Amino acid sequence: MEIVQQSSSAMVRQEGSNLALQAHGPAKGEYLTFRLGQEEYGIDILKVQEIRSYEPPTRIANAPDFIKGVVNLRGVIVPIVDLRLKLGCANAEYNSFTVVIVLNVKNRVVGAVVDSVSDVLELARDAIRPAPELNASAVDTSFITGIGAVGERMLILMDIEGLMSSSDMGLMDAL
Repeated sequence: MEIVQQSSSAMVRQEGSNLALQAHGPAKGEYLTFRLGQEEYGIDILKVQEIRSYEPPTRIANAPDFIKGVVNLRGVIVPIVDLRLKLGCANAEYNSFTVVIVLNVKNRVVGAVVDSVSDVLELARDAIRPAPELNASAVDTSFITGIGAVGERMLILMDIEGLMSSSDMGLMDAL
């Protein structure tokens, strides 16, 4: 095994190059793809802990409509967010394809209800385009990191950690 030591200046250069990569849009990587209505989305596979079939959660009084409640996942109480409702899909129908993607977001376990899970795709940097710039007052695109093109498929790539930890979700403490 070879051990490589880096000087602090080399580490700073490496961190600087990482920031440069982030400035040019999302990096290549593996994305879990899922459907919400007619649209297909992708999230960083490293944020996914597991995928479970949907089971009705225990409702929490006075919670927003998109927070469906909580479930007990092997002794951990997990809040369940219906992404269809949160992102304004026309309807949220629960059927045999409906699943919960269990996420690990900022060391907190959160469940996200989606219509169905498609697959895991590896996207190269040249397959990812920047998110469209839209009027911020009309459409909130702050959680869209890019658009992935795979053949004829268009994937809306999301910053699921940013979405789940946003203040309007109320799931994470403010840092």
